Amino acid sequence: MLMRLQILSDLHLETEVFEPEPAPGADLLVLAGDIDSSWQGYARFAGWPVPVLVVPGNHEFDRRELRTALPAFRDHCAHLGLQVLERDEWVYTDKQGRCVRFLGTVRWSDFEVFGPALQAKAIKAAGYFQKVMQATYDGRVFDAAAVRKEALACRAWLKAQLDAGAAAPAPLWPGQSGADAGGHRTGVDATVVITHFAPSLRSADPRYGQQPTTASFCNSDEELMRFADGWIHGHVHWRSDYRWPRPDGGSTRVICQARGLPRKGESEGFDPLRLFKV
Repeated sequence: MLMRLQILSDLHLETEVFEPEPAPGADLLVLAGDIDSSWQGYARFAGWPVPVLVVPGNHEFDRRELRTALPAFRDHCAHLGLQVLERDEWVYTDKQGRCVRFLGTVRWSDFEVFGPALQAKAIKAAGYFQKVMQATYDGRVFDAAAVRKEALACRAWLKAQLDAGAAAPAPLWPGQSGADAGGHRTGVDATVVITHFAPSLRSADPRYGQQPTTASFCNSDEELMRFADGWIHGHVHWRSDYRWPRPDGGSTRVICQARGLPRKGESEGFDPLRLFKV
């Protein structure tokens, strides 16, 4: 039996009205970023009946210093019983003994999605979004150049993890027993990557077409997909579910289950209780 995931992203609870509910039959809940820039909305997921995995989005760092915000965000979520993944691996063993490895990182924009010739234009266009964030890094403005530096560090970590494979103890989530977790493992049955930023232009919002600002939403991580069975992301404010062909003849399922902003019509057709099987 495949693992069933409830996936939510881009709820923007700092301004939007939305009451999340557990999806019947879900094994895990994945929150793929931009849930609440104030962090207060994360309290709604405390006591959730299944483990909750959280990859922060760019807006989780709004008006904050990145160096201190990430550990503070980890502590905030841990207090609520939520598992944050930012350059972290987490392995879950279900009741059937099937192990799924999750690799999570924000994976900021590296602005390379259109190639070197258009990178400078993409970085210039990104200035608007960094002004909206008003974040700092080591006391300096978290500008597009700093975003790119973080993005490359995220990608390097993710590539190393995917290249190396995995063999580690499966951590417990609050309330789970060692018997439920299956103890130590020798391998995994599937690998799922969770990022906030999209891994491919194929995930881009079709309302806007491809323009320099698209590089602030999508990266070109198709080369990494050959190591993943699934890839979950948010950020683009529209929903997609497609498969990317791998050299081995298989395919990687790419899922975005973003709610977006109702005032822009982005939440039309959004089903928060939908389950995705991996």
